Amino acid sequence: MGIESINAFELPLLNTIILLSSGITVTYAHHSLIQGNRSGALYGLVFTGILAIIFTAFQVIEYSVSSFTLSDGTFGSCFYFGTGFHGLHVIIGTAFLAVGL
Repeated sequence: MGIESINAFELPLLNTIILLSSGITVTYAHHSLIQGNRSGALYGLVFTGILAIIFTAFQVIEYSVSSFTLSDGTFGSCFYFGTGFHGLHVIIGTAFLAVGL
């Protein structure tokens, strides 16, 4: 009642593309590391970090423009619970990758 959901084909789709792209770059870094290609591993990790920072920034933007809050029933609490823990996962993973650099 009165809750306008976020259009899945706008910012959430862009965030999904960024997230999948970061999976590609971290896989590239991993394979470069296995092959002994230090520069490829570094570039892959740096690009992964950049994509993670962009993802986190877009997540903050998504929170700020949403028309509902955590207290708006099941929809709001499920949205913020799911995306919040995923965002925390991305932030922790970014910190782990930064330590690995």
